[in-house]
Amino acid sequence: MIVSPHDRYGSDVLSGDWRAPRRGRSVDLPAETGTVVEEVETGWVGAVVRVEKAGGMHVVHLEDRRGRVKAFPLGPGFLVDGRPVTLTKPVAAAAAALAEARQASARTASGSVAVHDAVARVARGSRIYVEGRHDAELVEKVWGDDLRIEGVVVEMMDGVDDLAAIIADFQPGPGRRLGVLVDHLVPGTKEARIVEQARALPGLAQHVKVLGHPYVDVWQSVRPARLGWDRWPVIPRGTSWKHGICAALGWPHETQTDIAHAWKRILGTVRTYADLEPTLLASVEELIDFVTEPAA
Repeated sequence: MIVSPHDRYGSDVLSGDWRAPRRGRSVDLPAETGTVVEEVETGWVGAVVRVEKAGGMHVVHLEDRRGRVKAFPLGPGFLVDGRPVTLTKPVAAAAAALAEARQASARTASGSVAVHDAVARVARGSRIYVEGRHDAELVEKVWGDDLRIEGVVVEMMDGVDDLAAIIADFQPGPGRRLGVLVDHLVPGTKEARIVEQARALPGLAQHVKVLGHPYVDVWQSVRPARLGWDRWPVIPRGTSWKHGICAALGWPHETQTDIAHAWKRILGTVRTYADLEPTLLASVEELIDFVTEPAA
């Protein structure tokens, strides 16, 4: 738009903040409780009683002298003593939001106090073994920060069929403890029998701890609510559990690549320890304590 120097109407009347009156530049003002303001459009005069988020935006509630309360969008378009102001979130609320953000950043995904800028500790002789890649990736996502600080390495066993041999090959002893996490460790299962045989190895009880969780696969240790379910589906016998889960979710499940992609999607829903079932949490925490206690 081109404006003549003799244009009696001046510049574009729609430019700038059309809600603010032409009484000088608007200044920011925290909407603290009790602050009396006038809303320009309606002329409503009232004291701030609260600020809240509603419908994706922040609104300020103003109470007039008759006790009536009306809500307005937080922002420009208000007057205080005839001067234009832009109402902002109260200082206390902003400080609380900042404190909450700081508190969240001060915790790891496992809920431990975060140690910022810490250098990973040299690896201990002690280790934690898990069954497979998915177990290792889940442990890394939730407990990775803690494990690096403690110098604990997590390794994959590729199954537990040879657990006794795996433990013997590790050669546990003083300063070299081994914690083992086993899937589907419930009475009467193949896994329970294998673990019982491993626990019977002579002279290893002090240096080896084998714990597990009851879930068919570590996928099931993720709370089903993260996937929009009340509970994990029951997969019929004779059907591969992971393939059955993918089918129930409507995800591709024809190839191993499909299964890998499905796990990445499930793992992506995990933010902190609160997204996992308590049984898994208890076992992993106990194993970490076992391999890091001073006696180890």
